[in-house]
Amino acid sequence: MLLEVHRKLLARSERVKTVDFHPTEPWLLSGLYSGKVLVWHTETGALLKSFTPTEVPVRCAKFIARKNWFVCGSDDFHLRVFNYNTSERVSGFEAHPDYIRCLAVHPTQPFVLTGSDDMTIKLWDWEKSWKCIQVFEGHAHYIMNLAFNPKDSNTFASSCLDRTVKVWSLGSQTANFTLDAHEKGVNYVEYYHGGDKPYMVTTGDDRLIKIWDYHSKSCIQTLEGHQSNVSYAIFHPSLPIIISGSEDGTVKIWHASTYRLENTLNYGLERAWCVTYHSKKGNDLGLGFDEGSVVIKLGREEPSVSMDVAGKVVFTRNAEVLTANVAANQDNEIPDGQKLNIAVRELGNTEVFAQSLQHSPNGRFVTVCGDGEFIIYTALAWRNKAFGTGVGFAWAADSNTYAVRESSFKIKIFKNFKERPGHVKINYSTELIFGGALFCTKGSGFVCFYDWETGMLVRRMEVEARDVYWSNSGNFVAIAGEESVYILRFNRDAYSTFLEEGGEVGDEGVEEAFELLHELTEVVRTGKWVGDCLVYTNGSNRLNYVVGGQTHTISHFDQPMFLLGYLPSHNRVYLCDKECAIYSFGLAVSVIEYQIAILHGDLESASNLLESVPMDQRNRIGRFLESQDLKQLAMEVSNDPDHKFELAIQLGNLEYALELVKDSKDSGAQPKWRTIGEKALNDWNVTLAEECFDHGDDLSGLLLIYCSSGDRNGLKKLAERAEKSGANNISFACQFQLGETEKCIETLLKTGRESEAGLFARTYCPKLIPKVIKEWKKSLEIKGKNKLAESLGDPEINPEGFEEGWPVDEIELVDGMEKVKLDEPNKEEEEAEEEEKEEVIETTGVAIADDDDDDEE
Repeated sequence: MLLEVHRKLLARSERVKTVDFHPTEPWLLSGLYSGKVLVWHTETGALLKSFTPTEVPVRCAKFIARKNWFVCGSDDFHLRVFNYNTSERVSGFEAHPDYIRCLAVHPTQPFVLTGSDDMTIKLWDWEKSWKCIQVFEGHAHYIMNLAFNPKDSNTFASSCLDRTVKVWSLGSQTANFTLDAHEKGVNYVEYYHGGDKPYMVTTGDDRLIKIWDYHSKSCIQTLEGHQSNVSYAIFHPSLPIIISGSEDGTVKIWHASTYRLENTLNYGLERAWCVTYHSKKGNDLGLGFDEGSVVIKLGREEPSVSMDVAGKVVFTRNAEVLTANVAANQDNEIPDGQKLNIAVRELGNTEVFAQSLQHSPNGRFVTVCGDGEFIIYTALAWRNKAFGTGVGFAWAADSNTYAVRESSFKIKIFKNFKERPGHVKINYSTELIFGGALFCTKGSGFVCFYDWETGMLVRRMEVEARDVYWSNSGNFVAIAGEESVYILRFNRDAYSTFLEEGGEVGDEGVEEAFELLHELTEVVRTGKWVGDCLVYTNGSNRLNYVVGGQTHTISHFDQPMFLLGYLPSHNRVYLCDKECAIYSFGLAVSVIEYQIAILHGDLESASNLLESVPMDQRNRIGRFLESQDLKQLAMEVSNDPDHKFELAIQLGNLEYALELVKDSKDSGAQPKWRTIGEKALNDWNVTLAEECFDHGDDLSGLLLIYCSSGDRNGLKKLAERAEKSGANNISFACQFQLGETEKCIETLLKTGRESEAGLFARTYCPKLIPKVIKEWKKSLEIKGKNKLAESLGDPEINPEGFEEGWPVDEIELVDGMEKVKLDEPNKEEEEAEEEEKEEVIETTGVAIADDDDDDEE
């Protein structure tokens, strides 16, 4: 089995005795012999959190993600629980009278199992304040590991240095059965995750790994190879492999079916102690050693799955080959993004571990690549048609020709299942090969395109490619790189003309054969062509398509998705997740054809195509037309009233915008009325602006219009309306413009602005000063500012504090409010007042206390 192993993280630390993955976040939990617990980010390698729960070794630690906790057991006999977000210690207590070596968290219940050197296993319930609800006794030595059965979470297994493995049931005091597993102590036990085999794996100090059938209680296989005590062994949840780690410092990968040793890893970190994995997410493995933690990625995230042009999906699950037909849902209305409920049936088996599946373009054959071999099967009966050695495979567009990459320097071309020796000559090291209209090879930093028929070089391009996608017509190709994608047009006529004219094809090929159309800064994960439009999923978990160099998003995902293909009869794009669950999204071909016609400037063809565009896609067309600055056409096409309104405003078509607002049943139409009013006011259409401001309840806009036009009736109505709606500033402004000074003062007093009312009365309505002073004093006394209240001067009570000739009947108001004509002040009194330095200050006839502790003026 050729399984890629990629190291994602190497974090050096003290001896690591336990590791665990967070189920949803990219975090690795490491419990150290020094007493610390560390949380690492597996993608960036950053240390996120560090806890020091104790000074003695932490031998076991697990995430409890549903509570935002982790729980750890240590050599001071204590079980401790921390909130990993707040770093707060949630609980801590002595769980055993000896070292705590292992623990297991129940997948659904609020239970935690702990195993100790006191030879007991205890069950704790965190919803009952971490009460011990059961004790399991029967082992005669240290308990080394605990594992819940993934197929029956009511049972669990324990491994012990008394050389046995026991299987227990929650609620039962005695073990269901006991296996005499090894000749020396048993360090680890783990269940097989699949439903097809009742297996468990154990490891021991006798340097052996054993696979057991726990139904028949018999040993199925014994694996030998480690040179020291074997610390752990697990079945990988999604790959057909067993991973083991030993105190000899190595991690070994074994085939789960043939039990053959496939790979040995050694990271130079001394003894291997612990392991963890994602049960349902990703192929990552976390490993703990004497000198740190390591996270590795096994194989590819992309599943082995392929869909033909008719909608038949073929995928593998270990050695099984399964099939489903998405065309079965043709008559059903499927919401976008909903998982399809499709019947899956077994098609057959494959002799190699499938790392990739490829349908031939016509759908008759399926190629399986893996373990350094390729096998071509018939798609219907799953019969072996051809096979051979190969680490890469590519189909030609005619489905009769294909290429096999046997090694870096050896590529074979077959036609009608017969080899064409020396057809394509390669003088460089190849890394990948791709099929399509032309045969493509990837070298170090470049790709080369060859003609399938002649084997001649067509073009060499200096680009680091991850994948190459050809359109069905063979006119367009997309080269996906690490950070960008290049879309090119292939001109076969130019290439043929060059050859006919006797042109010599050099090392770079024929430059005229390809024309670069667009370069997009996108990380393309998977891609397919729909006509002349590229549909793809990117690294940000989005489903996009490209038309004319512009990217349009169809949908967002909350997990990585892989593109299967497009069925024109369904007008839907089909995708799958890592578990091969299938999803679909609507994408009408007529939408793409319409957009292409617009980009080509063919408005007449676009108009004819519009009738075939589904109504639920018209809004997408409208947004596209707007981006092309065809706003009038976008307004005619779109069926979204809000979008139509935006376009009408941009085009200055206020009549249509007004019609849309009047026809709208939306209760939140006030902003639209205001928008039309502002636009109308800019166009000096005051009548329309007033109507819109009135409907939009835009009191400020109405105030502007009425003040500018001198409309007293409008101001009166606006004042009443503003007062009812609590818009006191607008109400005051209207009253002031109308000269209704007494109402202005009433508004100020009503809103608790007595100081402003006093100054306003002194200036515009002196006869109301006594009333205002009383209200002002009352307000200050309520606030406990009695001294300040006593310092206020009332012209009726303290006439000496005001200028000579204060009486109201000697004051002449100009125009009722605008100016106040006062007698000339007495110069002798003015000079006398200047000399007096008292706490009472005279300010325009109203005395205000000079109190530093209060800002009332």
